Amino acid sequence: MFDLELTRARMRQIGDCSRTLNPAPPRVKSAGSHGQQMIELIRSNDLVLLSYVRALLAAERIEYVGLDEHMNMMDGNIGAFPRRVMVDDADEGRARQLLQDAGLGHVLKR
Repeated sequence: MFDLELTRARMRQIGDCSRTLNPAPPRVKSAGSHGQQMIELIRSNDLVLLSYVRALLAAERIEYVGLDEHMNMMDGNIGAFPRRVMVDDADEGRARQLLQDAGLGHVLKR
């Protein structure tokens, strides 16, 4: 036999848990001092180059996002899918100048 009130109480508990298990998606930063979109800075299969570029950007406190980094699960870890480094469009000029000064102007996405 099942108790309807007990079932409702349990459903309320589960409902409360669902908020902690499925938190709200992160909010997008407001465009106050930053731009409106992300710009592709480089696209490469060279993991050493990507690591170097990320280190340069981080040293200058330029925020970046790496895309397609986990695609190696799809291609059997052979590096068929190039990875991308994206920066905020407000930081694009600084990031491009930084990479050109480091001698990496040839890898910049046009």
